[in-house]
Parts: sequence; structure tokens; C-alpha cells
Amino acid sequence: MDRLAKGGPMDEPVGMPAGIDPGIPSVARMYDYYLGGKDNFPSDRAAAEEIIAIARRMGNDARQVARENRDFLGRAVRHLAESGVRQFVDIGAGLPTQENVHQVAQRYAPGARVVYVDNDPVVLVHARAILAGDPGTIVVSGDLRDPYSIFDDPMVRDHIDFAQPFAVLLVAVLHFIPEDEVASGVVARIRERLSPGSHLVLSHIYQGDGDEAVTRAGRRLYSTTTSGGIASRNLPQIASYFEGMSLLEPGIVPVQAWRPETPWDVPVDLERPGILGVVGRMD
Repeated sequence: MDRLAKGGPMDEPVGMPAGIDPGIPSVARMYDYYLGGKDNFPSDRAAAEEIIAIARRMGNDARQVARENRDFLGRAVRHLAESGVRQFVDIGAGLPTQENVHQVAQRYAPGARVVYVDNDPVVLVHARAILAGDPGTIVVSGDLRDPYSIFDDPMVRDHIDFAQPFAVLLVAVLHFIPEDEVASGVVARIRERLSPGSHLVLSHIYQGDGDEAVTRAGRRLYSTTTSGGIASRNLPQIASYFEGMSLLEPGIVPVQAWRPETPWDVPVDLERPGILGVVGRMD
């Protein structure tokens, strides 16, 4: 097994999947860096450090925001698993880390089935190596911009019964489709496939009252990554993604305020830039 599959240091491109340019930052590997992972290249670390500096100008800690987003994912999956959902499709899954979707889902719902979807070859190499022995979990290559091809993939259809309730996870990924109409169309096509009792889990960058010049600096940086761009969106735009669905309480809130496990209330500040989280149910 090569160094990539082992998840070792990636300062040198040993065992590089075909088509990967280690000089171009990857949003998946940048996110891995924010979370304290080692599966990233110097270009990813340099770009991530620039974003950390930009976020600091907005009064945010990018690493903390990433951790809060990851914690939101875990809480949402736990809630759904405890509520009876046994099937999960994680689109834009990113590099495996701690408390992955399959680990949380199977802890609270033994036998839960999970599909991880990504279009980053490095992510696919790592995920397939780590998850090879888990029959409840598969990893497929797919593009969020074409959700039909994901749902119609024979491997996915063999693993997920779409006639039964399932959850689609779009966690910190939709904002990497910067075109508003394209993003709306993607989510509309996903909603079309949701059977009654299915859920959509979404987290998305939110500018709030943040400084526009600083926001532009972040967009310029992300335009140099594999994603090609990033977009923050407002509350009405995010709410529109859940047309025809019921929002689980507490609705659209900062990710750290979505059903926190702490015994005290987390303030809901919709003026501060950050990431919003929401879970909707198709009735």
C-alpha cells in the first residue's frame, strides 16, 4: 500500500493518483489541514494558512469553524440514526478523519449503510483503503453538479434502497458551486429523488455582516483551488433549498447552535460570518 493509502506524510507526491497536480490546492486537503490532519501538500497548507489569516480579519478562527462544522455533521447523523434513518449518502465527503459518518451512524444504528461520494482522486484513494473491510460502506467517484449520475450509479443503487428513507449530506460542499442558479438546480434535482421520510443535511458558508473586501479576498484565494470558486449565501437562498420540506428544529442556525450537546444554550448570531447548518425532512 502506498503512502497515500496509509495516510502518511504527503510532503512528496509518492503514489500520486493520475491527474493530480500537488501544486494546486485542494479544498478537501485544506479542510483536512484545518482539522489537524496530515493528508495535505505544501500548496494546501499555504492556501489554508492564507484563509486562516483572512478569517482572522473577520473575527473568526478557521480551524474552530471547521471543527464546529464537523461536530454539526456528527450531531445531525446521530439524530437521524436515532430517529430511524439507516441509509446515508455523503456527497463531497472529503478525507476520512475521526467520527466519520459511517462510524457515527453505525454506532447508533447498527447495520446502517453509507455511501461516500467525492471527485478528488486523493480522497478516493484514502477512503477506499481505509473502508475496504466495511461491508456497510462504499466509496464512489461522483460530481455534485450531476446528482442524477450519483443516484443512478449501479453501485449506489445496489447499496441504497431509494424507496426507503435515506439522508443526503451536503456538508460544507454546496458553497463550492459559486453559480447561484447551478447550486439551486443541483439541490432541486436532489429533492426530486428524496422519498418520504428522507432528509437533507446542509451546511453552508454565510457572510452575515462580514467585511465585503475581506470576503472578496477569500473568494479570490478559493478561485485558485481545485474547486474553482466559492460563494457565501444569505438566509433566503439557503431556505429556498428546502422548498417543500419541513425543517427540523432549530431551523437554520450557525452550525454550533444546531442541537448542541453542551448543557448551556449556544447563542444564535446571524450577523457574524460563519457556517450555517440545517436539516430538512421530506414529508
